Amino acid sequence: MGQLNKTIRSKYVYYIYALFAVAIIVLIVERWYIGSIFLIAFLILYVYDVNEEKKIRKRRVQDILQLSLKVEKAGKDVFLHMPVGVILYNDAYEIEWVNPYVRRFFSEEEAWRNRSLAIIADDLIDVIESNKTETFVSLEHVQFKVLINRDIQALFLFDHTETAQLEQKYNEEKLVLATVYLDNYEEISRNMDDHLKSSYNSLITSTLNKWADDYQFYIKRTSQDRFFAVLTEKSLAALENSKFEILDEIRKLRIDKTQRNPITLSIGVGTGNLPPTELARLAESALDLALGRGGDQVAIRSETGKVRFYGGETNPMEKRTRVRARVISHALADLVRESDNVIIMGHKRPDMDSLGAALGVFNIARSNEVEGYIVFDDDDVTTGVAKVIEKIKEEEELWKYFIRPEEADAIYSSRSLIVVVDTNRPSLVVHEPLLYRAQQIVVIDHHRRAEEFIDNPTLVYIEPYASSTSELVTELIEYQPKKKKLSTIEATALLAGIIVDTKSFNLRTGSRTFDAASYLRMKGADSVLIQHFLKEDFETVIRRNRLLERAEMFTDDIAIVKADEDFYDQVIIAQTADKLLMIDRVKASFVVARLNENTIAISARSLGDINVQLIMEQLEGGGHLTNAATQLYDVTLDEAMEMLKEKITLYLEERK
Repeated sequence: MGQLNKTIRSKYVYYIYALFAVAIIVLIVERWYIGSIFLIAFLILYVYDVNEEKKIRKRRVQDILQLSLKVEKAGKDVFLHMPVGVILYNDAYEIEWVNPYVRRFFSEEEAWRNRSLAIIADDLIDVIESNKTETFVSLEHVQFKVLINRDIQALFLFDHTETAQLEQKYNEEKLVLATVYLDNYEEISRNMDDHLKSSYNSLITSTLNKWADDYQFYIKRTSQDRFFAVLTEKSLAALENSKFEILDEIRKLRIDKTQRNPITLSIGVGTGNLPPTELARLAESALDLALGRGGDQVAIRSETGKVRFYGGETNPMEKRTRVRARVISHALADLVRESDNVIIMGHKRPDMDSLGAALGVFNIARSNEVEGYIVFDDDDVTTGVAKVIEKIKEEEELWKYFIRPEEADAIYSSRSLIVVVDTNRPSLVVHEPLLYRAQQIVVIDHHRRAEEFIDNPTLVYIEPYASSTSELVTELIEYQPKKKKLSTIEATALLAGIIVDTKSFNLRTGSRTFDAASYLRMKGADSVLIQHFLKEDFETVIRRNRLLERAEMFTDDIAIVKADEDFYDQVIIAQTADKLLMIDRVKASFVVARLNENTIAISARSLGDINVQLIMEQLEGGGHLTNAATQLYDVTLDEAMEMLKEKITLYLEERK
């Protein structure tokens, strides 16, 4: 109000008064009677002016007071009736007051007064304590954006429903591209006559078209075994909710009674805020991943690189051909001849298959007159290969090519060829840093391709249908343009790798497995020596039996072992899981044991009805449908057991 009490008269009026005063003084001096008249007139005028100014000031004060009352009333009205919710809370996060806008969401005052903020949203208190400035809540299907003011302990709720609906619509209409591939179309249709093949094509196309119509997206056949699909995120969400039931529908298609094997489908999906060209690239990458995992599944790859999988629960049928093996063998020979040396790496804690495959690739390098080296860490030897290593050490001409990781760094050059066997995950390779220096990398493996994969390999030979990597390498040796005679230890190690991974030809064994074994026997593999390699010491048997004694049935057909706090070898853990499958009614087994102070290993085995690979992948592991594993770090055995049981339960629920 101090400003209102100041004169409202312009300063120029005072200048005029001053001039009048000077003029009157001059007149009084020169003509006093005329000056006196002007003086009286001036005083009258001045008094009148001052009175008018007071009236104007009074009216202005009244106007401002009236305006202030209106503003105050309007502010109060807006505060109480504006379409913005206001909630005041206390130090205990209890509601003290809500404005009428929020009050309408409660039936009565008792429903909110002195109640916890958790009645608004379960996590609202946690959000406030986390120092976030905003969050989102829903009240009776109305979505609100909540601004948090901790200084006055107030929440301001703004209706976000329309914006959320627009965001949802935008997200649902995002473009998604997919590539659909018939895994074994060529094999199944090869012996069909033209009429039968035409009918089969029509049956497949009509089934896929109906599927597309049901889920409202576009699909077009681009070749005999490929389709291209254009869909939206909304359609994709619906497909994910259905668990891509089309995989089962296609598998059931039969056009002829003589068709022994079902046709299977693999789908690669690309999704994200990307141009169509990038989405198409993601879809192709996802399809490669699905096929690398054995086919009959869906891989959805987002722009972040994250991949979601569906299907893949059936045992993959053998689809590789000898033609492909010959092509890969010749391509590998070319790469070997162009290199200065070949550095071969298996996985950490090598098993018989990894070691056998490494020796096989070493033979391929020597066949092409290039020095080969096997990276091997003496401190990372398991009981499963200890006897093989002892035998190799007896042969000095062979053992000198086994080098430690630091020696591999020393002999590496820009023209070195790195060959990785029996794994495709960089984190499992015996010397991972070397991968990031390599310019030429070859991957040979029989495990399903994992989401984590070696970057930019020059040549990839992944066949999940093979029994072992040793089987794959044996075929590559057979088709080498130049062959160097396999030594007894090389042939024996390769055959031992096949025997161990097939459990003496009982699991994952095809005709090609016996062909490879026959070739190795012909080349000098010693079955007696294999028996020596596979013999167990007394302590190993005792420790395995100790684990078996701790077995319990998690469900009617799933057995689980939780070991004691002792450290166990990876081989003993895996053998225990194998032994559990020999128990009547057990279809899957899991063994949880401590490898060392910081690492817990889980080995999983199955007879095929339960896909243990999918379960292990949820724990950052991998493997096959019937044989998988993982390692957990910095957790207790009890925590590892709970994590495992949770993933098994989730898997079983999703199958219902």
